[in-house]
Amino acid sequence: MLDSLIMLLGVFVVAFLFAPVGMGGGMLFAPLLHYVVDWPINGTLLAVSLLLTWAVSIGSGLRHRKEGMYDKDATRSALVGAVAGALVGVAIVSALGEDLDMVFKLLSIAMLGWALWKTYGKINGNGTNNDSDLGVRGQASIQHGSLRLGAGAGGALSSVLGVGAGVIYVPVLQQTAGLEPRTSIGSSLSIMMVVVPIAIVTLLLTSQDGVLSTLANQPWWFYALPFVAYGGATAGANVGIQHISTTNIMRVFMALVGVILARYIIDVGNFIL
Repeated sequence: MLDSLIMLLGVFVVAFLFAPVGMGGGMLFAPLLHYVVDWPINGTLLAVSLLLTWAVSIGSGLRHRKEGMYDKDATRSALVGAVAGALVGVAIVSALGEDLDMVFKLLSIAMLGWALWKTYGKINGNGTNNDSDLGVRGQASIQHGSLRLGAGAGGALSSVLGVGAGVIYVPVLQQTAGLEPRTSIGSSLSIMMVVVPIAIVTLLLTSQDGVLSTLANQPWWFYALPFVAYGGATAGANVGIQHISTTNIMRVFMALVGVILARYIIDVGNFIL
């Protein structure tokens, strides 16, 4: 009973916190499944983490789209690379097999460190961002090649790590498409809404560790998690858009990334020692 309450509350809180910053929450959903319910890091865990991430991306993404906080051209261009990357990521998961655990954590450290550095540079290099950002790219043009390459990396990491990859998409959209924070967040969520279900289905079709049989044996509360994630994301998006400034959104983003990065570094350090 305690585990079920922790999971339900944890999923809601993660969805609430991650939705306003353009992330799906997979970087915390995966650890919750791994540490709270003792699931090994395998295809089953990745598929469930992605399912919860998808619920978050829908709950928050639809609100951002309604407010006009996304860029259609940048999103479409990014999807070309992100979808291809997601399929490559599933192939990597299948090839790694039992070696996925440590690779998972090392890649997480690299991804989080890169995103933290990029976001920090963006904030300090451009202090003119404000809350008038409503889907405007300004004078910047889209660097399609770089955008698709970066989105492809995000798509691959989405499948390998069970995350939405907003931690990659957000800074990539800012750097290669000239999007302001809120627009890059909405565009990131729009990418996730398409890429994540593709990754889920492909993982289910290719996994060798009995994903469907494992899921069928879960207790009743487990099936409520996607709805809890959707509810948390909807609430988080509403609060974030109305009451959190652009600058504070990026600060929250960096704080969350820093905490998760520290957690994985500790895990890898304990494994080595």
